[in-house]
Amino acid sequence: MADLYRAILFLNYGLLLSVILLGAVKYRILNNKEKPYFHYIAFLFFIELLNLILPYIFNLNDTSFIYPFYIAGEFFLLTALFIRKLNVPKYYLLLAAALASGFMILKYGAGIPANADIVKVISNIIIICLSGAILIREIKDSPSQNRFLPADACIFFYYSVSVFFFIVQHQIAHLSEDDYLIILSANNVLSSILYCSFLYIFIKLKK
Repeated sequence: MADLYRAILFLNYGLLLSVILLGAVKYRILNNKEKPYFHYIAFLFFIELLNLILPYIFNLNDTSFIYPFYIAGEFFLLTALFIRKLNVPKYYLLLAAALASGFMILKYGAGIPANADIVKVISNIIIICLSGAILIREIKDSPSQNRFLPADACIFFYYSVSVFFFIVQHQIAHLSEDDYLIILSANNVLSSILYCSFLYIFIKLKK
């Protein structure tokens, strides 16, 4: 099971790197509402890169301090993206920034909240609601005009199932190593699907 987990993990790394390189090439033809998709995927790449280089280059085996930064950054980038696409008042964007900043200040500055996992679940649920609203609106209007509709659908699917995995993982008190790796592998498969949707979009993207 450990070998399967590593194989899927490195497949994820390869897909993410491919998306970043292709997205950078196509970045100039993205409009203002599409560029945040690349910013989001670039942020994920940056987080994965830190998790790789800190242990191997700087011998820093505990990288858990990155986790709150990942939660806040992911939350702000995706909520800002969907808020812009929904054309709602800009103070919602300020609210999203305040929530993300507040969480980082409390976590890094004061060491609270003690359990960042709860914040992760709440942020994912907000992302699910916003991406679901986007999908409903785009399907009702004109799906063919939205070049990033597959990405929106995959973001909704990924965060919906991830919340389920997350809850199951924390509800089961004693997970064996194989069971834990199965959950991680399943989540990485979802990540691969998400990265493939971006890769597909960037490949087909034209002016």
